[in-house]
Amino acid sequence: MPKKIRLGILGGGGDSLIGVLHRVASFINDNYEIVGAVFNPNFEDNINFAKEIDVPTNRIYKDFDTLVEEELKLPEDERIQVCSILTPNFLHFPMAKKLLEKGFHVICEKPMTTTYEEAKILQDLLAKSGKVFAVTHTYTGYPMVRQMREMIKAGALGKIHKVDARYYQGWINAIIHDKEKRSSVWRLDPKKAGISSCMGDIGVHAFNMIEFTTGLQIKSLLCDFNYMYDDNVMDVDGTVLIRMDKNVKGVIRASQVATGEENGLAIAIYGEKGAFRWEQEKPNFLYKMSDTEPVQIYKPGHAYNSELSLDGTKLPPGHPEGIFDAMANIYLGAARAIRGEKYNDGEFPTMLDGVRGLNFIESTVASHKQGNVWVDMD
Repeated sequence: MPKKIRLGILGGGGDSLIGVLHRVASFINDNYEIVGAVFNPNFEDNINFAKEIDVPTNRIYKDFDTLVEEELKLPEDERIQVCSILTPNFLHFPMAKKLLEKGFHVICEKPMTTTYEEAKILQDLLAKSGKVFAVTHTYTGYPMVRQMREMIKAGALGKIHKVDARYYQGWINAIIHDKEKRSSVWRLDPKKAGISSCMGDIGVHAFNMIEFTTGLQIKSLLCDFNYMYDDNVMDVDGTVLIRMDKNVKGVIRASQVATGEENGLAIAIYGEKGAFRWEQEKPNFLYKMSDTEPVQIYKPGHAYNSELSLDGTKLPPGHPEGIFDAMANIYLGAARAIRGEKYNDGEFPTMLDGVRGLNFIESTVASHKQGNVWVDMD
């Protein structure tokens, strides 16, 4: 198989942050080549954008169905091998479903679908297809998050006592207080975003971070949402109490109306031997705390880090790496899986993470709507 994996892109045109993030990430480790795309729903915009980023226009298609139809006409060694789905949430399921049915690998933005039922349908399809499916919970790609995971797995904290994860943003403040604006943003439209805004968009990252780093699963939860206005049907703030394996308890806090906050994802894990704390806005610092010793700070690129952490580090110590590099690590892991190479199961979030995420989102909504009661996750 040639070194470069043939990549198709769905969505992410124009000034989309997600679009440039995925394109750069796919480029960083020299594993992918963009050979086909539907960047925009408008075909003229689609072609113009392809020219702008210097992607050949002969395989820029008018819509998703045409892309699949035309690519399948090509010889197997020329057609797209994997498609990245970067569209609004409501398109994830139909696109992922058709791609799996037609024999393509998939890299999908989160949430993987808009319902838990859809997620389980994809899970069954994937098992039959034998393809690779990666969900881009980007923050799992940071070297220090991977280091935390490996150290916890090795027993660095002993028995875990408590987990506290938060994801605070303030961007919806500029929208939520204006009735016309909040009625026109797709993330506040359940037909396009699904049943949750805040928890479905960012709270699910905190949920995934907890399960990724601790190796434990959340078993039940109690959620309280804030919608701000009676005419707004989507949560913009929420707090979730969680109960996990081995009697571990914790809290997930998420907000899109946390005034002044930018991208405040952070996690703290407390155990009998010590604790870890990591913040996305300071991603190169992993703090290990203790009742009896000074705080230790782990940083990327040093020989004391785990193999998984070092594999995701591209530069010598002291050279900052960021969100593009974290996403690139997920693309690298997916490339290894697509080629059938050996890889660590922490290299990229899988279909199971996507299914768990939808289970979490629906459980939080159910808990709130039922009167802030405890709800069991599957």
